[in-house]
Amino acid sequence: MKLEGKIVDFLGDSITEGVGVKDCENNRYDNRIKSWCNLKATYNYGVSGTRIAHQRKPSEKPRYDLCFCGRAYDLYPEADLIVVYGGINDYIHGDAPFGEIGDTTPQTFCGGVEFLMSLLEELYPNAQKVFMTPARMQHGTMNDELPSQREMKYSDAKAVIEYVKIIEQTGKKHNIPVLNLYERLPINPNIIEHKEKYTVDGLHFNDEGHKILAEALINFIENEV
Repeated sequence: MKLEGKIVDFLGDSITEGVGVKDCENNRYDNRIKSWCNLKATYNYGVSGTRIAHQRKPSEKPRYDLCFCGRAYDLYPEADLIVVYGGINDYIHGDAPFGEIGDTTPQTFCGGVEFLMSLLEELYPNAQKVFMTPARMQHGTMNDELPSQREMKYSDAKAVIEYVKIIEQTGKKHNIPVLNLYERLPINPNIIEHKEKYTVDGLHFNDEGHKILAEALINFIENEV
């Protein structure tokens, strides 16, 4: 899919909102893509702390509970492409059960991914959809190879790779291309040199990290979508 001249919606969390970027106008990944690919327009729907699945217990900050499934209704309706980048907050502090393939409501992570993909197809049938999975992370005491130990986590919490697999599997069901950033983004904050060069905290990318993210997404869309 060639991006030049296209209108693109970006639905995401703090990374899409630009946390960690010094110059969002020029260096946040969506704005880099807009400039590099001569997009007609972009609409950023990044909200920090938000998850794909619903939260069972209200968060300390109500803004965190503006889940992807609810916000999907508010995207720019004439977009040619909808990019969805989420799941890492479901892993870190989402208190919904992980669930299983076959769930259809946002009460579980698996159901939330299914619901969101189905909803986007229903609401925006003419737009191409692309999902990005969580990338590698090392944030505070958290390592992406282990389940989050946050106190609100449900008992079936998984390592990040399991959240990645659900997004990929559900994407295949809906024929929605999925960019596996966990495997394909050349940034691994578990490597100290990567953490210092491309992130501000092992989770949020800095300006240079957003450059790498933008390059990966452009390459995926223009060569594989």
